Parts: sequence; structure tokens; C-alpha cells
Amino acid sequence: MGRAGALPGWEHAMTILKMLVVAAGPSLFVAHAAAMELGVIGPTYDVTEPHLLQMIEQRLREKERSGELKRLEEHARSRGIETVKHPLPVAGLHATETARTFYVDPSFTLDRNILGPQGELLFAAGTRKNPLEVVSLSRHLLFFDARDPRQVGRARQLMASYRGRVKPILVGGSYLELMKSWRIPIYYDQHGLLTRRLGIAQVPALVSQEGLRLRIDELELAR
Repeated sequence: MGRAGALPGWEHAMTILKMLVVAAGPSLFVAHAAAMELGVIGPTYDVTEPHLLQMIEQRLREKERSGELKRLEEHARSRGIETVKHPLPVAGLHATETARTFYVDPSFTLDRNILGPQGELLFAAGTRKNPLEVVSLSRHLLFFDARDPRQVGRARQLMASYRGRVKPILVGGSYLELMKSWRIPIYYDQHGLLTRRLGIAQVPALVSQEGLRLRIDELELAR
């Protein structure tokens, strides 16, 4: 399955969060309070409780004897298989109602220094770079929902039109079933990282390169 990597903006947000946590120190998590000696106002007792690990082990043995543990394992296994076969669809997308075309500048600003293998500075923090200056988009990116037969049909038309120079990326449906049917690699936009980054709201959507920009066409479907 195709995996979308972490985005520079996300890394930047995490860096800020870490800085805030370090700057705040213990006061972020622990409230300060003044204390005073009040003396003993009643009888005291030792606090006793079973060892946590022993309690967990005992409960696991009980569940194993009753067969509940096996049922839980089988349920977790079947849920995992189902998640792999049918990943959660990307939220917030819908079939194209009104076709539109827009452009995206993929440039980003580095939030840290990029060092070479010998520790030499390659790019300083704050440098703005456009990935298309280094690597061209060799194939069109086609985002579509495999649960919609109209979108699947349109995707096949586009792939034939561009003679295979299209990377199919699902936002819903089973990529495994489509791979078996089409006999080509099918990718999945996990957690909607790519569609959000590109500003895609309708599918099917075709992404292509024009100069140093990305062109996004949200394609109208046959009614």
C-alpha cells in the first residue's frame, strides 16, 4: 500500500510543541500548592493492594481458562485483516459536482538545518525549496473512490488515455480487490495526507505538473 510521508508543516508543528513542553517545565503538568502540617486527626492504616503484574497475570489466566482470551484474539485478528482489506475512507471528500481546475505551489520552508553525511550544512533552516526543481512528476496522480462505479470507470478511461502514465490512488474502497482485478499496483491516501496537502475536495481528481506548479483537475462524472 502506498504510504504518504510526514509533511514539513506537520514536523514544524511538532517541533514547536516540543519547545513549548521544554520551556514550560514541570509546571505544565504539576500544579504548585502550599502545604502545612495539620497533625494526626484520626487512626491511620497501611494501604495494601495486590501487585499490579500479579493481578494482570491472574486475569489473563482466568480469561484463558474461560476461552474469552481466544475469542478476543480472533476478534482482533479479524478486525486487523478487515482494516487492511478496507482502510477507512478519507473524510471530507465527495464525488465531483462541479468540475474545477486549480494550481498548487508545492514549495515548503525547512524548519531545521539539513546536514550531509559528514555533518556539513546542505540547506539552512528557513530555506524555501520547491521539490519540482529537483524531481519531476513522472506520472499523473489520480485520486478516486473505488466504492463509486462511476469513478472506477472514469479512472480506467484516464489510464488508457495516458497509456499507463497514471498512478492510481484510492481515497475509499478496497485497493486489494482493485489490484487483483487490474493487475497493477494501487495506492491508498492514508489518513488523507496527500488530498489535504493538495487541497482536493472532490474526486476523481487528476494531478499533473505544469512548470514548477501542480495542476489539479477535479473531474466531472457522467450523470
